[in-house]
Amino acid sequence: MTTVLIARERRAGETRVAATPETVKRLVGLGCSVQVEQGAGQAAGYPDGAYGDAGAALFDGTAGEASDRWAGADVLLAVQAPQAGAGPGLAQLQPGALVMGLLDPFANRDLIGTLLERKLSAIALELLPRISRAQAMDALSSQANIAGYKAALQAAAALDRFVPMLMTAAGTVQPAKVVVLGAGVAGLQAVATARRLGALVKVSDVRPAAREQVESLGARFIEPPVMEQSPGEAGGYAKEAGVVFLEAQRQLLAPHLAEADVVITTALVPGRPAPLLITRDMLGLLRPGAVVMDLAVAQGGNCAASQPDQETVVDGVRVIGAGNLPASVPFHASSLYSRNLAALLEYVLKQGGLAQLDPEDPLIDPCLITHQGQCRRADLSPVAQEVAA
Repeated sequence: MTTVLIARERRAGETRVAATPETVKRLVGLGCSVQVEQGAGQAAGYPDGAYGDAGAALFDGTAGEASDRWAGADVLLAVQAPQAGAGPGLAQLQPGALVMGLLDPFANRDLIGTLLERKLSAIALELLPRISRAQAMDALSSQANIAGYKAALQAAAALDRFVPMLMTAAGTVQPAKVVVLGAGVAGLQAVATARRLGALVKVSDVRPAAREQVESLGARFIEPPVMEQSPGEAGGYAKEAGVVFLEAQRQLLAPHLAEADVVITTALVPGRPAPLLITRDMLGLLRPGAVVMDLAVAQGGNCAASQPDQETVVDGVRVIGAGNLPASVPFHASSLYSRNLAALLEYVLKQGGLAQLDPEDPLIDPCLITHQGQCRRADLSPVAQEVAA
């Protein structure tokens, strides 16, 4: 029987949980023993009693039994990688155990060393390939949908004017103008939400093919620079743009920023710093009272003035670094995320279980970052990190 551990998330601001009563019931149905730390789902709206009713065994995370539960686990399902020194953690897991979650391996260098030292296998969901049979496991997409939705709502709340057009006895109020940078999952959801609020929306993306999706939502597409070497995409993700392309893109964006009331930035490149799309000088193009929502702030940001989880005012422009928007909708964020995890674990178990985990499986290969004491990705290996430093 596979023992699955769900611990309470201890990172500041993290309100999500890696399993809900619904997915606990699903895992129990697969023959798993599910151990849930008391209070793990409280911040997301899932009480301990609901986990118990679903078949989970609850344990006290502050008592001595917590270490025993960690030591006996075959699989740890997490939202983010456990922090060292914050109660029981990866050091208590038995060699060969599997860790699954949004592990942020490129920014979390210490994580790789711990995983290798403990001979733990680890699957980073943000590296899952975007192929058809992995759609039910795609945590980046499920969480990006929420981020795009909340970005539009928070920008509307921070804006100094109405979003929709209003016709009143005192005159007509024109609709707000929104510019969305990046037409991925988060960007498209931001577009859809802003349009539902009544805004006029323009969208910029490095991929000309994004035009059809943008226009289907009622927004206007800003054509990318026409150059011989365009970034394009690989594996369902946008590729990193060169310096010349980025400068050309910034020049194209300038007149649109001058008209914007809200700018929502969502451009990310896996494993690389976020592209700088709005320089400090370009912020001067926006009118005082305008709002910039930077969803890429955790990877350095698309806007030069953004700071993680902070609001900065630059010449009257409100720049909001939106670091973890899914955690602001913890109930549904946890519901969707836990389904992603359960689907992936179910796939692993049906492929022969942890003892026969196939590193060469096309679905597993890109996201299995460590296995049997080896780092499986050259771009994450401690040697590569030391050279880069």
